[in-house]
Order: sequence, then structure tokens, then C-alpha cells
Amino acid sequence: MKKFKFLSLVMILIILLTAGCSKISNEDAQNTSFENLSEEKIKFVTSFYPIYIMMLNITDGASGVEVVNMSETHTGCLHDFQIQPEDLKNIETSTAFIINGAGMEPFVEKILQENPNIKIVDSSKGIELILSDGHENHSHEEEEEEDHHHEYNPHIWVSISNYIQQIENITDEIINLDPNNADIYELNCNTYIKNLEQLSSQMHEKIDNLPNKNIVTFHEAFPYFAKEFSLNVVGVINQNPHSKPSAKEIADTINKIKQNNVKALFVEPQYLDNLAENIASETNSQIFVLDPAVTGDKSKDCYINTMRKNMQTLVEALSHS
Repeated sequence: MKKFKFLSLVMILIILLTAGCSKISNEDAQNTSFENLSEEKIKFVTSFYPIYIMMLNITDGASGVEVVNMSETHTGCLHDFQIQPEDLKNIETSTAFIINGAGMEPFVEKILQENPNIKIVDSSKGIELILSDGHENHSHEEEEEEDHHHEYNPHIWVSISNYIQQIENITDEIINLDPNNADIYELNCNTYIKNLEQLSSQMHEKIDNLPNKNIVTFHEAFPYFAKEFSLNVVGVINQNPHSKPSAKEIADTINKIKQNNVKALFVEPQYLDNLAENIASETNSQIFVLDPAVTGDKSKDCYINTMRKNMQTLVEALSHS
């Protein structure tokens, strides 16, 4: 009987210990689940290079954050970009799709048709838009209210002040999406903007008093930049960089160059061709390269370096009246 009681006590202890172990295992499993959830990566997909560079700066050092550029870093402007099924899949798995807006990404409507739950962050909010012909300005909100029979110039980032506003818009949005990294987003935003403001001051100091402000550009990438630095774009060599202008359009550009005493033609590194050389020969003008910052390496400082180089180019090109 004593032996039986002893065995019973042993069995009870084993049951209690087993139950305790099961409880601990369940708690461990729950803790592991929460840890995996908290360590889940935040993934931001950007539409093209300028937005990608903004996001590299804003998210620098943020824990568990991945930034993926949808288009290749050497694509340039998205004039003829065709979104692919793999692009849609990449965007669908993102926390948010960060876009330039202002009409640069017409495929956004298709994306939302495929998946209306995708979060779109439009960086152009609040920015005054310029019509493609350069004759009229509208705010982002006014552009949304109108029938979309007007076409607005989407190259807003080429203006440093607009670029800064885009950074602020993006930062506000992603802080709401990822509050855990809010402090670092805000710090990065403020630091980057401070550097951009210093650059803008340097550029105004060098450009504002140049004697000749008349320029001709390769395509419509620079109206916002020209507005910011009081340059006068008297002509555009090629309205659409993916098609050739007509003989009449070329003749009109040549006449504008001669009438306005334009000495500098500005081409872009993304669209070099012989047309500008022919026009320069006809008008006794000189060719320079002005970069709209749509391609480059994955350096956080690429936009600043590109704009600083543009400043040096303009000083060289426009120092003589």
C-alpha cells in the first residue's frame, strides 16, 4: 500500500510538471509570434529614381525598412513606361507605393483597379502645377477638380523648393504608416532639407545675377527649375523626347533662338542626339548639358551633386550676355 501511494504521488508530480511545461511552451509560442510580427519588414516601393533618392534619405538607418525602386535607376522619366505584372506584384506586397504625382505615373489608375487597397503616397500634394505649354499655373487640388483635358508638366522635383515639399509630404505620410521609426524619419527629413536649403541659397547666389537668362532646353523638364531661378525658356527643341519634331517645329525653334539672342542650348544626358548639334550650328550657339536628375547611382547625395553640377554649368553658359 505504501508503495502504491508513493507511485501515485510520483505520477501526480509528473502530470503537474508536464502541464507546466505545456503552459510555458504556449507562452513561448505566443512570444515568438509577437516577435515575428514586430520584426516584419516595412517595404516602400518608389515609382522612379528621384522619389527613390528621396526615400533613401528619409529612411536612412530606420530599422526593418526596405526601399525598392519599381523602375530601373537608369530609366529616366516615365513618359512611355509600361508597367509589368512583376511590378504589380511588387507593389501589392508593399506597405505603400510612393509616387511623384502630377501625372508622371498614369498607370496608377490601373494599379488601383487591380488592387484598390494599395496605399498610394502622392508627393505632389500642395505643389502649384504648370501647364505643359507654360502659360498657366494650378494647384494640385485645382488640377484634381478640373476635367483632365489639360496636361500638366510633371517635372516638379527639378525645382529644389518643390523637391523639399515632396520630401515633407512623403515624411508625413510614412510616419503615419510606420510610427515606430517616426523619430528617425523626422530627423532625416530635417537634415536633408537643411542641406537642400543651403544648396538652394548657393545656387541663387550664383545664378540670380547672371546677365543672360534666355535658354533653350531639349525637352520640357525645366519649367519649374526655370521659374525658381528666373530663367527664361524661350524654346524647347523636342517636346516629346521619344519622337522627332517636325521640320516646322525645328524652324520655329531656330527662329526663337535667333530672335532672343540665345547663346546656350541645353541637352540632357539621358537624351543626347544630333538634333541639338544641327540647331547649334545653324544658330551659332553652344551646347551644354543640364541634368534633370532622373538617373544616377544609388548615392543619397546624388540629387544634391547633380544640382550643384547644373549650377556650375549655368554659370559657365550664361555668364556672357
